[in-house]
Amino acid sequence: MYTSTLFLLTSFVFSRVRAHGGVTNYVIDAIDYPGYNAFESSEGQATIARPYHTIDPILDPLDAAMSCNNDGGPVGEGGTQLSATIQAGTNITAVYGLWLHPYGPATVYMARCPGSCTESNSRDLKWFKIDHAGLISGNLVDGDWGSGVVSKTGVYTATIPAALADGEYIIRHELIAIHAYWTGPQFYVECAQLKIVGGGGKLPSDKYLVNFPGAYHASDPGFNVDLYSPEAPTITTYELPGPAVWTGDD
Repeated sequence: MYTSTLFLLTSFVFSRVRAHGGVTNYVIDAIDYPGYNAFESSEGQATIARPYHTIDPILDPLDAAMSCNNDGGPVGEGGTQLSATIQAGTNITAVYGLWLHPYGPATVYMARCPGSCTESNSRDLKWFKIDHAGLISGNLVDGDWGSGVVSKTGVYTATIPAALADGEYIIRHELIAIHAYWTGPQFYVECAQLKIVGGGGKLPSDKYLVNFPGAYHASDPGFNVDLYSPEAPTITTYELPGPAVWTGDD
């Protein structure tokens, strides 16, 4: 327990310096699509990613920036907002520049745009979850987490549901760090634009749809986990935030 607690504290201290970075690029069918560079202006950037202007976390689940870590819009003046075409049933891999928070879930959402995604504000869309990973195995302190997949491999891969209807969508990758329970969860969100082809013509029903902000609340059980408590090493379950994953079955 002492070793685990020491590691947690060391991780927290390091995170105060710089322990996180955004999605640097996306890989679809072995094609690399550059992400958005938050350290540069939009000028000259051509990317499928939606812009975000800081790698610092969102701390309030009701923050207006929760949909895509920005004002909801596409790449700004001087840049070019692109969309990547992807076959339904295909994997998309988000590649992270740096991620050293192994405690917490990883989630992936999508939202269908009513027309062109470039003309859509992400805050106005309805989101459905296509993938999540919480506590994969073990206990809260020494177990494997969804965020730990990224800290170990630098990537997170999700599959576009084969049943999904063709059209334009925004995909939202999210890592939630829960190591600093005294300040609450830390949300790291990046989005990108996709054009789905070859799909099965289905859309998720209302029970799967959520808004950002609105899908999460500070009182959610998954945001109130104390990794430093004496009981933590004995707990082997974790309640993931948000709706159920839509697989295309209903």
